[in-house]
Amino acid sequence: MIGIHLASVFVTDQERAKDFYTRVLGFELRNDVDLGPGGRWLTVGNPGQEASAGVPAVELLLEPAGHPAVAPYQEALVTDGIPATSFSVDDVEAEHARLVELGVTFVQPPTAMGPVTTAVLDDTCGNLIQLAQMNG
Repeated sequence: MIGIHLASVFVTDQERAKDFYTRVLGFELRNDVDLGPGGRWLTVGNPGQEASAGVPAVELLLEPAGHPAVAPYQEALVTDGIPATSFSVDDVEAEHARLVELGVTFVQPPTAMGPVTTAVLDDTCGNLIQLAQMNG
């Protein structure tokens, strides 16, 4: 069996990303290891999720956007309105309201799209992030 253990999103500022992804979005900090001038091994995960039966918990690497290809890639995705990744939520309307109250900028409010309702936010670190709720 193949399973997702680690996925990454490039961020323009790891400290700001750490704050946004933990304090604002509510993920748990998993790792914050100084790697020297290249940045940090900075990962977050779902609150309360732990490894089980030999399967590691899923983590999101907040990866430094220092590679020259990253800036044009991020800019193209944002310009075209394409989210860098998607997170599931139980209630997209409630999450949208909570995050707006915290000052988060949304580029797409909750919008029904057949079997899913999505909203897209700016993570303040160079990315658009989609929140998705399965309908029904």
